[in-house]
Amino acid sequence: MNFEDYESLPTTSIGTNMTAGAIAGIMEHCVMYPMDSVKTRMQSLLPTNGSYYYSIREVWCQMIRKEGVLRPMRGMGAVVLGAGPAHAMYFSSYECLRDCIARHSVLNTTLSSGLAGCVSTLLHDGIMTPTDVIKQRLQMVNSPYKTVMDCIRNIYRQEGPKAFYLSYTTQLAMNIPFQSLHFMTYEFCQNITNSERCYNPTAHVISGAVAGGVAAALTTPLDVCKTLLNTQQSQVRVSGLFEAIETVYRLGGPFAYFRGLKARVLYQMPSAAICWSTYEFLKYLLTATPAPTFVALAEFPASSGDSESSDEPVPSSIQRFVPSEATPAPRSLSSIPSSKPCELPMAASHHGVYNTLTISRIHSTDINTR
Repeated sequence: MNFEDYESLPTTSIGTNMTAGAIAGIMEHCVMYPMDSVKTRMQSLLPTNGSYYYSIREVWCQMIRKEGVLRPMRGMGAVVLGAGPAHAMYFSSYECLRDCIARHSVLNTTLSSGLAGCVSTLLHDGIMTPTDVIKQRLQMVNSPYKTVMDCIRNIYRQEGPKAFYLSYTTQLAMNIPFQSLHFMTYEFCQNITNSERCYNPTAHVISGAVAGGVAAALTTPLDVCKTLLNTQQSQVRVSGLFEAIETVYRLGGPFAYFRGLKARVLYQMPSAAICWSTYEFLKYLLTATPAPTFVALAEFPASSGDSESSDEPVPSSIQRFVPSEATPAPRSLSSIPSSKPCELPMAASHHGVYNTLTISRIHSTDINTR
């Protein structure tokens, strides 16, 4: 598949793009979900069992030892339900907007990607914000909720529907710069590692990992505020972004904004690598490779290798056919005048290699039958 076919996929096949995005999103969140659970607990501003968590290993060991081996996976069902449609809308809108902006503006690919990422985030977060609320409530220590549906019912009954979107503005404030940095870094890395823009798994993994790590590190302070808004622990109740910023500083000082930084980066780097490599693979796989067509090259003289196949010279009016992926279709049969056909013994194979011959049948209107 050449560059034009590969890059033109999103604008010509929205269904393919949405399918690839949905599967990539589910893969990304599910594979790295245990690390996300660790990150959520490390960002908690209140001590757990009288002490804070200071390392990934400490959180991981205590979760498994005290709450069971499957505890880090709790809440994954909400992610499966939300990540699919969210990423389907996210990737399809991103690709379409990126190409549209690039065609109708003077912005380069990197800036077009950043702007498209900002707009796509609005759609993505509209679905993922309630998902994150449910997921993080289930991830917290001593969570009172037993299942995803139990969590949804209790939040709705006790706090109302607005509780599911309480952190929406914070999510946007975090994800708009996050996704802009993510896409700009990814496209920049692609220009270096995959300048031909073909399907290159290694380049997609490297570019995705770098993009995810850079964006995650720079937006960690807003992620801490989002976690505070989503969890609404009993001792701390906040209702807006600015109140969350003030509360984080009051409870932990300036360093509290970077709680869970290492866990967030370690979560986002492989997540982004999995997401981009899965997405690009499925985009490549689901693209229907166009069937080879045969184009006529008029007045093409016979090569020396063809002279062995017949004692008589082949007239110049006989056209040689070679395959091509981006050439117009040959003339329809209705445009060829009717005449008694003649069989030529040899013709070029469909592989288009001039010196490779195979027995096939060609009909011509310019040669009389013997």
